[in-house]
Amino acid sequence: LYRGDIAAMRPVDPPRPLPDFGFSSSAGVKALSDFRGKMVLFNLWATWCVPCREEMPALDRLEAQTGSSDFTVLALNMDTRNTERVPQWLDENGIKALERFGDPEGKAFQALRKEGLVTGLPTTLLIGRDGCLMGAMAGPAKWDSAEAFDLVRAAVKK
Repeated sequence: LYRGDIAAMRPVDPPRPLPDFGFSSSAGVKALSDFRGKMVLFNLWATWCVPCREEMPALDRLEAQTGSSDFTVLALNMDTRNTERVPQWLDENGIKALERFGDPEGKAFQALRKEGLVTGLPTTLLIGRDGCLMGAMAGPAKWDSAEAFDLVRAAVKK
């Protein structure tokens, strides 16, 4: 299913556990383990990252159309300075469906870097219901493409 606009996603076989780490949300502190039981498209992004900014509307559309009790897009903002600008940027760019998550201390980036999963932004991970990594992608993608929707539908069915 990794083809077309999401062909850069690489399968992880066998799937492997990810480290758990915390981050902020509109509802308080969350952890990656809080999302067990649903498929997660986990995207690390920052407002200073041009490719990240370009893919955010597509991630927002993917969440708006496919977000459910079985699937979510978790877009984790990695800005460590001027974090007050992040909500403003999201509002100005019409990002409404994505819940607002942030990691102003960069702990998630460091934990995933130690695992060899992230070297830059954007980075996107497909995480199974059991919390195991199923796929990884460095760089932007068109997350509102037919291929992305096919991937989500297949992952949720699995």
